[in-house]
Amino acid sequence: MPAVDRPKHKAGDYLVDYEEKVFEDVKAEPGQKALVTFHTVAFEGSIGLVNLLQATRLQRKGFETSVLLYGPGVTLGVMRGFPRLGDDAFPGHHNFNNQIKKFMEEGGKVYACRFSLQALYGHGEASLMEGIRPINPLDVLDCILLHKRDNAFVLDSWTV
Repeated sequence: MPAVDRPKHKAGDYLVDYEEKVFEDVKAEPGQKALVTFHTVAFEGSIGLVNLLQATRLQRKGFETSVLLYGPGVTLGVMRGFPRLGDDAFPGHHNFNNQIKKFMEEGGKVYACRFSLQALYGHGEASLMEGIRPINPLDVLDCILLHKRDNAFVLDSWTV
């Protein structure tokens, strides 16, 4: 059997070339918009957190960026904690809340469907994080259509 003669990896090592950028760093043109929709359950996969990071990146690139939480996506925007709201029950417990808060602090808008909150998940508007705007379920489609009409970049997040 051949011997493996390589030093063990250690903290601080690089395994890939993280500095090479293949594509142009796109910035928004004046007035350009972006919409990131979420129809995904908090903690059921990585897409919720990854696309919240993408929404923040779009905002930082100059896009007027909105996040739309509907269906199970509203679970990303409810306050959480245990045993009290705001308490960390485990590391990463507030990843979604923290990222949404940062996104809104940087000028992003977040909307949450009232139907999903109440009918699907048993929450009221008081369960939402401060700054999230509850909307009528009929506004969900109109929000998407208005962004498409404005030629916005739309990133849809769905998990099943």
